Amino acid sequence: MLDAQKEVATAKEGALPAVVVDLRSTTIESAAAQAAMQPWVVMECYQLSRGKRLSQMDSLDLGRLQIVREYQFAAVQKLGITPADFCTVSYCTQDPAFRLSDHASDSADSVFFIPERTEFDIHVPAGTQTTYVNFSQSEFVAAAQALNPGAWEHPSRRASQFQSTQLAELKTVLGCCIGTAEAAAKRGETLDPTIMQGIVLQTALRIAAAGSGDGTISLPLAARSRALRTCRLARDFVEEQLAGHVVPTVVDICMSLAVSERALLYAFHDYVGMSPQAYLRRCRLNQVRATLLANGPQDTTVTQVAMQFGFLHLGRFAGDYKQIFEESPGATLTRRM
Repeated sequence: MLDAQKEVATAKEGALPAVVVDLRSTTIESAAAQAAMQPWVVMECYQLSRGKRLSQMDSLDLGRLQIVREYQFAAVQKLGITPADFCTVSYCTQDPAFRLSDHASDSADSVFFIPERTEFDIHVPAGTQTTYVNFSQSEFVAAAQALNPGAWEHPSRRASQFQSTQLAELKTVLGCCIGTAEAAAKRGETLDPTIMQGIVLQTALRIAAAGSGDGTISLPLAARSRALRTCRLARDFVEEQLAGHVVPTVVDICMSLAVSERALLYAFHDYVGMSPQAYLRRCRLNQVRATLLANGPQDTTVTQVAMQFGFLHLGRFAGDYKQIFEESPGATLTRRM
């Protein structure tokens, strides 16, 4: 079986996904249907326990990546192989009976990574929810190496597992993506997948390539001038990108300046007393405010502007905005200057 799968995986190497936002939510009654809803992976599924309903699946296609969330009503086994330039980051309900190849879900913080051209054998017990997101491996690994060169100099060639205290952030982001797509579909709105692609990738990278800084970093005086130069270059880069309606990420900054995430973290804590992520978020909030002030309710909406600058969790965005500017984004939009 796997020899045939390898042939199909190789045939897929040159294929590029369409840039669309396509959400499908389906109650599945057969293992074959569950496999068919994930055509980007060569896979066979087998139902292992009793039940007419096999799973409830939400599948969100964002073009460059896909998000899949499955709740199993009955146990299932998945056998397959990942295609070239394809990797997944996943997590699941903590369950000692769950198995991903030779790894188990032995902690609520467990995260799994499956690289390209890797055979997998997964057992998912009934009552378990699993979620994964897939990326171009070349893009993912290049960005991870920029953030943490030591940890990702030689990426794993087999399925692996690690623990992350930041997993809740990824769960929130992927849930927001699915929720936003559902709401847009109900309203008949079209979504640009670019913003969601960037947010999902950046969040997964922060988990996979997390630094060991504890947020209380200070630099010796001799290093302060280097930190100042690094942060000024980073600030110039961020402002240039935002002016071109591009939302830069920490990965973009690291790659542009040729510095690691840890070096950037050290520099920003000495420069402005906050992390690069927090500083970038403040820059984007200021860009939102400028855009809202330059337009009126007849020209745009708060949601459109928030999405434009990479804010997917609208409730958190509104709270952060009001905390800094002491008014809601809606109030800003209606008092156009």
